[in-house]
Amino acid sequence: MRPSTAIPTEVLARSDVREAIESHDFGQLFYLVRKWVGISYNGIAESCDIKSSRIGELARGEGSITALAKIEKIADALRIPGHMLRLAPRPWESLPGAADSHADHAAPRQISISDEARGDEYVEAIRETSQRLIALDNELNGLPIADMAAHSFKAVHRRLGGGEPEPKHERDIQAAAAELAEVAGWALFDAEQYEAARRFNQEALFLARTSGDRAIELLILQNMSLQSGWQGRPREEMDIARSVLDQQNLSPRVEAIFRTREARGLFASGRTTEAMKIFDRARSLIEDGARISDPFWAWWISADEVNGHLAFVLQDSGDWRSAIPLLQENVYNQRRPRVGYQGIYSARLLASLLSEKAWPEAGELLESIIPTVSEIGSVRARNLLRGTAAIGEGEAKIPESLRDALHGVSKAMQEDPGTL
Repeated sequence: MRPSTAIPTEVLARSDVREAIESHDFGQLFYLVRKWVGISYNGIAESCDIKSSRIGELARGEGSITALAKIEKIADALRIPGHMLRLAPRPWESLPGAADSHADHAAPRQISISDEARGDEYVEAIRETSQRLIALDNELNGLPIADMAAHSFKAVHRRLGGGEPEPKHERDIQAAAAELAEVAGWALFDAEQYEAARRFNQEALFLARTSGDRAIELLILQNMSLQSGWQGRPREEMDIARSVLDQQNLSPRVEAIFRTREARGLFASGRTTEAMKIFDRARSLIEDGARISDPFWAWWISADEVNGHLAFVLQDSGDWRSAIPLLQENVYNQRRPRVGYQGIYSARLLASLLSEKAWPEAGELLESIIPTVSEIGSVRARNLLRGTAAIGEGEAKIPESLRDALHGVSKAMQEDPGTL
């Protein structure tokens, strides 16, 4: 049920309201909610669990709200989609009817950018396209977005190179284009189109630096470091991470993810003791909590994310027993933010359970995987699962029922996606 203080879609679409939300100017937001929606300060105060006198002070420009818990409370009371406040998607966004109530803001309706758009309208169209693609990437088991993302950015890239100059909006357009190129680079990487991903990442990095968008620059470098490690270049993964860690003014969560990349590189290089210390440091940074200085994309950085990467290097080193509980945390933790590559954790957990000959646990995991295996959009996750199933089927001592279940996974992967 929508609360009575929910901001209507048409009001959320207003530029003054969006600007107040994006800048975390809650005093201005409360003033605009009273002006355009007609909700009293007392009503806002009650729904957001803030004293009425405090609401009035904020509306007069006195003070600010920076506590994450309070910002989340405001988002839920006013029904502001998480991405607009640089938060993870809110729990109510996945409820029936939520998508309809804020359809224009949770994700744009179509993947298209009009060549007729100019100035602020063009910037907004690019950013909405990025948000729509991200939403699709994280829905269900992740929908394949690589081609859509690449084609969307190519249209923007063509216009950047040959269109009419817009000096007043140039930096904003470049920043929005950098974000879209980053989304495309990530999607191409997850689709195992590695060379294309590298090209898009380089273009995204150029645009981010040209526009001065530090937040997107950090995300692109994080993606590049991840891709290097995934492709077996641990030294490169570590070098990219350290190039960022040498800089100042990183928020704790941002430092944590780059420390994780550094630790992965060290572990793969055989420096396991040093790597384990840095994994511990990354987790301690997460414990410092979210900060208002965190970039908008940092919502997925958590202790589970750090533990997941530790599990990956432990598994790769053959220490399956130590990897299993860390992978289970990621697979079964319902509070973990939903990401499109979630299937990678399931595939790695299955491989570890099979290696440890934990047949009952592997069977239970397979029961949860099989119904949705044909819906996995991440090519990386699909290929990991396919390889794991094939190796498991060839295991001589595996119980016959488990072998049949693994065969079921392999068969499901071969299904025509157009078959119901």
